Amino acid sequence: MVVKFLLVIGVLFVLQLFPEGIYAQESYSRTLLLMGNRFDITVVADNQERGGKAIDLAIGEIQRIEKLISSWDPNSQTSNINRNSGIAPVKVDPELFGLIKRALAISKLTDGAFDITYASMDRIWTFDGSMTQMPSSEEITSSVSKVGYQQIVLNEEDFKVYLPVKGMKIGFGAIGKGYAADKAKQLLISNGIKGGIINASGDMNTWGSQENGKPWTVGIINPMNKEKVFATVPVKGAVVTSGNYEKQVIFDGVRYSHIINPKTGYPATGLISVTVFTSQAELADALATAVFVMGAEVGLDRINQIPGTECIIVTDKGGLLTSNNINLDLK
Repeated sequence: MVVKFLLVIGVLFVLQLFPEGIYAQESYSRTLLLMGNRFDITVVADNQERGGKAIDLAIGEIQRIEKLISSWDPNSQTSNINRNSGIAPVKVDPELFGLIKRALAISKLTDGAFDITYASMDRIWTFDGSMTQMPSSEEITSSVSKVGYQQIVLNEEDFKVYLPVKGMKIGFGAIGKGYAADKAKQLLISNGIKGGIINASGDMNTWGSQENGKPWTVGIINPMNKEKVFATVPVKGAVVTSGNYEKQVIFDGVRYSHIINPKTGYPATGLISVTVFTSQAELADALATAVFVMGAEVGLDRINQIPGTECIIVTDKGGLLTSNNINLDLK
């Protein structure tokens, strides 16, 4: 899984500085474990009761998404697709079909740096300190033999999904939390919540403004010094950071990330963090992983071709790189 720990929310509560009545709303927050990850849900509402009900709505929506896409739940439609790989197509809900279709489009856009079939990889790398030597080249090549988004067969007439290779699997570890954040946000907006943040372990989606009328901002933490925020950025939409600084292994002086290239089976190298800003957390989630795999030069070139999408990269040498249209408030 991709570690998403680099973002901090820069929220300044200054209601008392304004005349009473200009900003009558307040923010309400709750932190809990969902989809196996920490979720921080913040909404701006008229009162505590309305805020609490809104957060309950968001939680219910995230739990619904988890039941739909979880590959750990044997009763989910995703698990059913995986069980039937090499056997038969599986009919799924239009919602899941649409998510898979978009994931395939992102896989194509990133030339397979993001690949929804990454779940087919053999787990030959560990990043808990137990590895004493690299896997052999033969083991690495074999580990990705069943990976390949191009092989997935979609039948749009009856919403059937077929994985043609026995043992092939799909997974939403690099896109699922972002999708859940998007859906929760949409539900809250449709229920009249005009501002808030859904933060799914760093897969963050914002809308509206703080209760004081100011925009939401995020601070980007320096991976070399976690006590230091090197830039703050106002956010309208989604922001996701992928980082390797807490899960890594070093062989012969080379730092290998826990983020694996699904095409080669080798861990990504050269970068420490990738932060992507765009309209949807689902897309930002997938692109952050993909840029990490593609590397700085190719990754930035790809980001610069996607309208409304920006990126910040920190290299393993401490360099700071950005896409063309982002302005940082450096500290």
